[in-house]
Amino acid sequence: FIADRQEGIGVCGWILVSLSFLLVLITFPVSIWSCIKVVREYERAVVFRLGRILSKKAKGPGLILVLPCTDTFIKVDLRMVTCKIPPQEILTRDAVTAQVDGVVRYRIHSAVSAVANITDVHSATLLLAQTTLRNVLGIQSLAQLLAGREEIAHSIQATLDSATEQWGVKVARVEIKDIRIPMAMQRAMAAEAEAARETKAKVVAAEGERNASKALQKASMVLTESPAGLPLRYLQTLTAVAAQNNSTIVFPLPINMFGSLGKKSTGG
Repeated sequence: FIADRQEGIGVCGWILVSLSFLLVLITFPVSIWSCIKVVREYERAVVFRLGRILSKKAKGPGLILVLPCTDTFIKVDLRMVTCKIPPQEILTRDAVTAQVDGVVRYRIHSAVSAVANITDVHSATLLLAQTTLRNVLGIQSLAQLLAGREEIAHSIQATLDSATEQWGVKVARVEIKDIRIPMAMQRAMAAEAEAARETKAKVVAAEGERNASKALQKASMVLTESPAGLPLRYLQTLTAVAAQNNSTIVFPLPINMFGSLGKKSTGG
């Protein structure tokens, strides 16, 4: 971590800095071209003077002056970085093995912290994203993993953001790209879904039969109350059959035969 020390570079340091200025003046204007550096708009330069960060803040954008022999500098890119999280093999809470990969987007908001607090900020952020992805997904079931991608991604982002704050990194977004499960598990899930759909179809068909039987019962009661309704329904059925299939031969029977058959059955 960066120490907030108030002491300067000391007497020896000022002597070396003075000698550097003197060297620049003696070799001017040749030395000025090696002392002036250009920092782009999306970059910041962390200047070290005798091993200490100059002014405890980054320089740029624009022109900066670097003294020979005493000053060194490191450029830090502040643009958004998008890196792919390699496929991670995880074991969910319900003991299902899956491979999950993702994408993390972040940017450096403090160049001094990114240089002074960690060796390689990009590699460290990627490794931390991998371990966080495994840790967060390991406490989720497979159903939660498939249905709650957005919530899981927000949880991973919050965890990463809090861990990388001391590195000067701001995690903008984390997305889960793909979830791959074994073929045996895929076939089992497909069979389960098919069985659930068949069960639902049978329930719907049974419900339709029950409603149809109730409707037929009500219709029979109406026809019983109206003697002229049965011949009309009979003629309507003949018309429907003739319209649907003209090659069908229909042999109509007198309606009174049904009445006589009913009387015989009741009398016998």
